[in-house]
Order: sequence, then structure tokens, then C-alpha cells
Amino acid sequence: MRIVVKAGPPALACPTGCPDTRHVEIIVKTLSDRKNAGHEIVLVSSGAIGMGVGRLSLKGRPEDMPAKQAGASAGQCELMHTYDRLFGEYNHVVGQILLTGSDFSHADRKANFENTILRLIGQGAIPVVNENDTIVTDEISVGDNDTLAREHAEGKGSSFGSGGMITKLNAAQTAMQRGVAMVITNGARPRKLYNIVEGEAVSTRFIGKESVQ
Repeated sequence: MRIVVKAGPPALACPTGCPDTRHVEIIVKTLSDRKNAGHEIVLVSSGAIGMGVGRLSLKGRPEDMPAKQAGASAGQCELMHTYDRLFGEYNHVVGQILLTGSDFSHADRKANFENTILRLIGQGAIPVVNENDTIVTDEISVGDNDTLAREHAEGKGSSFGSGGMITKLNAAQTAMQRGVAMVITNGARPRKLYNIVEGEAVSTRFIGKESVQ
């Protein structure tokens, strides 16, 4: 089974913007365990701006776009360093993929990043996908990482996040239309992934149209 997990800022960073190391370790351990069981893992990870807040010793999430992009630049380094170190403890290799919305609308670029992701999976690595907040602005505004995972409604999920339940429901609709099952679950309880993979009735599950019997 190919498992695509999207982890947002609340699951990755403390209120200070510094990495929530204990919680990230649980996420990494759970995903590593599922990979050891034979599943293919793709991690779609937000959190670069949030971690940039801590990395740059800011008082809170920046408001102006250049500051957000600077935070994303510093935070992305911290984010990937954390994933590389923690997954490495379980002998798994990660590869970074940074995307923008326009990468999906250009056939050649879309084919290129899809081929890269598939090759990483084929070579036993874990692709870590994030929007490229350092060079674009639309994704920062609308929380497109929820959509990247499946190429409180009306509100943001946290002080460091830009998405919300609406973007997740839109992503679920896209997934179902393409025959892909999707589950929205509490990021504070990553061990639920075990139950989800076993098909247990936990969290909110959206069934892909093609998989409906």
C-alpha cells in the first residue's frame, strides 16, 4: 500500500516555533514502522514557516510576505534536518521535493517531479514533499499543502498554519474523484495510523469512487 501522510504545523512545532521533537519522533517512528512492514511512504509536510519562527527567534508568525518567505527558507532547513536525522535512526533515507502550483499545470514539470517521487520510492527512500514558500506566495495564502497530498471549517488550524478544514475537505473531494481513499485524523495521535491502515473505523474516512463496491 502507498501511504501519503500530510503533517501540518500543529503536529510539528511547539507554540514557540521550535520543533516539537517528542511528537515528531512519534510520527517518524510510526511511519518508519509502516515502511518496515512493506508499505510505501510519502510524507507531505508543512511547518517550514512555523519552524522558521523559532530558528530566526521571531516573536510570532510573520505578517508580511517577504518575512514569511524568509521564515520558510530558514525553517525548511531545520525541518529537513530533523527528518533526515530521525528517519536515519531507523535506517531510512529521505529526499526533499519542493513544489509550486505551477508545477502541476506544466506537463513537463509535472512529469519530472512525478518521476522523481516514483524513483525515490523505487529506491527505498521516503519523499518529503512541501510547497516552495520561498519563491511563491499563493501557496502561503491558501494552504496548498493539503492539496499537494492528493493531487475548524472557515478557519486556520493553528497560529503557524495557513490552511484549515475547508482545504482538507477540498483535498478529500479531489481524492475521492480520483478513486483515492483519504482519512482526516488528529495529528496529535499519529499512532492512529496503525488503525487506519488496518481499515478500522477511526477518524473521518473518505472513500474513493473507484473503490466503492
